[in-house]
Amino acid sequence: MAAAERRLAPYWSMTRSQVYRELPVLAERGFVRLGKPGPRSSQPYAITAAGKRTFSRWLAENPGRDTIRNPIALRIAFGDLHSSAQLRNLYSSANEYHNEALAAVREQVKNAKKEGDAYDASALEFAVAYHKAALSWLKSAPVG
Repeated sequence: MAAAERRLAPYWSMTRSQVYRELPVLAERGFVRLGKPGPRSSQPYAITAAGKRTFSRWLAENPGRDTIRNPIALRIAFGDLHSSAQLRNLYSSANEYHNEALAAVREQVKNAKKEGDAYDASALEFAVAYHKAALSWLKSAPVG
């Protein structure tokens, strides 16, 4: 989970419950296998040859359309039901989050480039652009 979060979290959301719910299903299908139990009874998994083949086929599929689910935009859509103070708090916490996330993902981009991973850096640049766009949008959102 930690490795997946480090690599994917800037542009793909996931929860521990989703990951841990799927791992036994993937093992049952022969795509991953159980490893030796780790500290605190952690259960590592490793991808199998069948899993690598299936993953390669998945990579070649059409990815479909993006899904947009922004909880701030959803709340702002109902802005007329908020007080001005609620909206200011909403904007303030969103600005704080996006500024922190932007700083963190910029560091990840720098590390990916330093390691010579142009593909990871490119995907992370999407997250940089997303957080910049969110911050720009928040500046223009109505306060009430």
